[in-house]
Amino acid sequence: MPIDWREHIVSTPAVLRGKARVKGTRIPVSLILGYLAAGMSAEQIISEFPDLTGDQIAACLDYARYLSEEVTA
Repeated sequence: MPIDWREHIVSTPAVLRGKARVKGTRIPVSLILGYLAAGMSAEQIISEFPDLTGDQIAACLDYARYLSEEVTA
């Protein structure tokens, strides 16, 4: 079943100045995407951040996909 990023990614002005982050953490989506882009596996990221789950990491990717499909004016 596909991961819906809306279940795992939040943005609130009072935390990280509104940057998208993993719900329940102060871990920005951009950090996770950067680790993935650098070649780290989900398992390696989870070893660095044991509170993260594979679904949350997949949600970061789904969020990036969503942003890449947004239409700009």
